Amino acid sequence: MREYLLEKWGRKCAYCGAGNISLEIEHIHPKSRGGSNRVSNLTLACHACNQAKGNRDVKDFLADQPDVLACILKQAKQPLKDAAAVNSTRWALYNRLQATGLPVEVGTGGRTKFNRTRLNLPKTHWLDAACVGVMEALRVLITQPLLITAKGWGTRQMCFTNKYGFPIRHRTRQKSFFGFQSGDMVRAILPTGKFAGVHVGRVVVRATGVFEMVTSKGKVSPVRHKYYELIHKVDGYSYAVSPPLSN
Repeated sequence: MREYLLEKWGRKCAYCGAGNISLEIEHIHPKSRGGSNRVSNLTLACHACNQAKGNRDVKDFLADQPDVLACILKQAKQPLKDAAAVNSTRWALYNRLQATGLPVEVGTGGRTKFNRTRLNLPKTHWLDAACVGVMEALRVLITQPLLITAKGWGTRQMCFTNKYGFPIRHRTRQKSFFGFQSGDMVRAILPTGKFAGVHVGRVVVRATGVFEMVTSKGKVSPVRHKYYELIHKVDGYSYAVSPPLSN
C-alpha cells in the first residue's frame, strides 16, 4: 500500500509538495468523520502538514488554496492504470516464459527496493530494472541513459471531426511537406520573436509551410519551415536523455 501511494503521489507531500523527506499516510476525509481506508481516500503528507490538518476535512484545511485542493481531489480518483495492467498480466507472462525452457528468474518489488536502497541509488525506472532479483553488486557505467518512448505512426483517420464526432474537413493524403513529416525530430533556430532562441522537438507539418513544434517545455508555434533543421526522421519513437544522476 505504501509503495502504491508513493508512486501515485510522486513521493512528495500532497499538501506542501516537499520531497526527499519522511512521509506519512494521511486520510483525505478523516476517519473520525466517516472516512474509509480505501486507496482513493489516502494520500501522503509530511509530519508538519499531517499535524496541521488533524481531523479537519481537506476542503476546510485547503480553503485558501483552491488549486491545491482541486489537484488532490482529482489525483485521488485516478488509479495507477499501468500498475494494474502489469499486475493482471505478469503471471501469464511468467508462465509463457517458463514454457520456453529457458532459465527464468523472478523477484519481488520489496527485493528491488532493498537492492536499490542498499546500493544507495536514486529511484528511477531504469535503475529499478537493474536492481531486480538476487544481486550482490551493481556497477553503473552511465549517468544519463537514453530514454526511448513509443509514439506510433500517427492516425488513419480520414477526416477531422468536431466534438460531436461529425466530419468537418478532410485530411490530406500527403504526409511530407517541404522535406518534413509530422513526428520528425528537428532543431529550430529562431532569430527574433516570442520564441527567439534554439528549440529541439517534434514537428507537426502543415501544407502552408508554417509548422508547429512540440518540445519538452511546450509548443513553439507558428514557425516557418525555413527555420527547421532535420535531426532524425520519424520512426515511431521519441528520444531524449534523462537528467544526470545526483549521486
